[in-house]
Amino acid sequence: MIKETIDGIIINLKIVPNSSKNEIIKEFDVLKIKITAQPVEGKANKALIEFLSKQFKIPKSTIVIIKGETSKEKTVLLKNSDKLNVEYIKSIIT
Repeated sequence: MIKETIDGIIINLKIVPNSSKNEIIKEFDVLKIKITAQPVEGKANKALIEFLSKQFKIPKSTIVIIKGETSKEKTVLLKNSDKLNVEYIKSIIT
């Protein structure tokens, strides 16, 4: 689910677009994120980045979808997070 690298933190996610509200759900070894946006023309990806930015208190520019642009299963890179941010992010999603 979470992997620390030289570039930052890599997180594997399962996205549920078109949901009633934005939220993070932890299910077994999968991090599921519900997004209200529809999966049309990149709206869900943009909403995902905005939601993660608010939840993790990091700039949107530091969040990159590195795998799964058009899939519900995505791999996201949170670039160059400092140690404090890493611990905060882990506390939210674990």
